[in-house]
Amino acid sequence: MSAVRSSGQMRGRIGALLGILLMALSLRAAVVSVPPLLGRIGVDLEFTEFTTGLLAMLAPLTFAVFGLLTPRLIRALGLERTLLLSVALAVFGQVARAFMADVYSFLALSIVTLCGYGIGNVVLPPLVKKYFPDHIGLVTSGYVTLIAVGTWVAPQFSVPMADASNWRYSVGAWALLSTMVLVPWIIQLAANRQHARVANPAAGTAQVVAPERRINPWTNKVAWGLAIYLAGNSAQTYVYFTWLPPYLHTMGVGEATAGNMLALFAILGLPVSLLVPLWVPRLKRPLAAVLIFTCCWIIGHFGIYLSPTQGTALWVVMAGLGQGTFAIALLMMNLRSRTTYGSGVLSGFAQGIGYAGAGIVPLLFGIVQQATGSWAVAFAMMGLCIIVMLTGALMINAPRTIEDVAEGAQREPSLQEID
Repeated sequence: MSAVRSSGQMRGRIGALLGILLMALSLRAAVVSVPPLLGRIGVDLEFTEFTTGLLAMLAPLTFAVFGLLTPRLIRALGLERTLLLSVALAVFGQVARAFMADVYSFLALSIVTLCGYGIGNVVLPPLVKKYFPDHIGLVTSGYVTLIAVGTWVAPQFSVPMADASNWRYSVGAWALLSTMVLVPWIIQLAANRQHARVANPAAGTAQVVAPERRINPWTNKVAWGLAIYLAGNSAQTYVYFTWLPPYLHTMGVGEATAGNMLALFAILGLPVSLLVPLWVPRLKRPLAAVLIFTCCWIIGHFGIYLSPTQGTALWVVMAGLGQGTFAIALLMMNLRSRTTYGSGVLSGFAQGIGYAGAGIVPLLFGIVQQATGSWAVAFAMMGLCIIVMLTGALMINAPRTIEDVAEGAQREPSLQEID
């Protein structure tokens, strides 16, 4: 009987599952589909070195701003309506910027697009917690894997699509993927209303939900720990995406090979995205897993710096496996919260502060290298990122939640309090 009930519950959440997975697949398409086409776009829109650098900074900075703003949107609109708003912004921005005739209009519409995806970044973890509290590891594994798939697929297909038509079609076509997100969520919202009417016919479609205790992440150690951890982790990833090909090419690696090494780095996000959410929840404390992936990062950093032309693929593989630390960060947004509201606050704050810190590091990496004329000093910054990441990992290692710490500011948390 319980198996039948569980099967029925899963069918009742199928729209949410499809919506979460499709949203994850589309999250990075607008970001990574444009760089391979910049040569063509630049000819039409007159991109300069300044505007190209500005474009590179838009994603982490926009994600940072909307990481901090989205918890307020969630509280005002609810999770599902906030997600629909994010999809609407993403679709409008992607379609509209394909028709722009100058660089600054293109950048402005890119900001609109990234606002939508910045909201989507924050909404996904609490949606998983709301609809799949009994399968957090499994569903997180699925959506983190599809983020990695989207990060790899979009740049692979953007050039062939532009070859078949033009760059405007290629840039705008990814809006179709975002539009597909709406279908399962419309179905799910209809199912939610039907369930509410069956459960309480007198209530109609309106439900009154008791307000949850407010959490101030700015004074919360768990929130700061995850934010610091995510900043140190994401800074390394952004440095690789920005600097790995030009660095290797400067060291004597062929341009095509350098590009292939970046693709190899990106695709290695897939296996670790599958593994981490299935393995780490079984650990009482995640530090052991963090240390394993940190060793991969360190070996990769040293190998790429000391021997960029010998064993290059091995060093890139090690650094690529280090991306397991990012999958841990996404998982911790649910494992270090007890409620859907807490997950939303933790997700927004960690990504807001984390992406703000991470967005600065690739810029400083280039400035330091240019100022000193040495890659050694620039790579030393990666060591600082490791230290920052491990500091945050220590802060979130203990099995306590953002709600526990918030309540502990007034009294000792009760074990009987549950969502």
